Amino acid sequence: MERFLENLMYSLRWLLAPIYLGLSLAVILLGLKFFQEVFHVVPIIFEIKEVDLILLTLTLIDIALVGGLLVMVMLSGYENFVSTLDINRDSEKLAWLGKIDSGGLKNKVAASIVAISSIHLLKVFMNPQNMGHDTIKWYVIIHLTFVGSAFAMGYLDKLTRKSDD
Repeated sequence: MERFLENLMYSLRWLLAPIYLGLSLAVILLGLKFFQEVFHVVPIIFEIKEVDLILLTLTLIDIALVGGLLVMVMLSGYENFVSTLDINRDSEKLAWLGKIDSGGLKNKVAASIVAISSIHLLKVFMNPQNMGHDTIKWYVIIHLTFVGSAFAMGYLDKLTRKSDD
């Protein structure tokens, strides 16, 4: 009975595969949104204010960072929790693929969230007239919470890796 339950639980990891595949759909949607933003600005590029162009550029960077985060979670999560990716030797393989364990993935996700939050906070600072001081204060507090959490997770990971050695 115990062996059956263990095999069943181990086999159920494949339920994660469609979830990781679904993340690829989110990457496609982000790509569509990215190019929608670009196509909206092209006809008015000479009329747009510099600040608005910088805000748009920050939005595009934000979309790219979220897309990269999705790809990292999708591929590393699949490889860590479902199955090893069997990529054709002729294909280009990402350097980090197969080298990130679940702890490393968690730290990279935290660092990506801090980067995304930084870009968003910069956008808020570039356009403060649309926000009250309390709103900006909360954006800063939330960002610092992300930074503190990422630092704490990295520090704890470093401590646990040292104790494992």
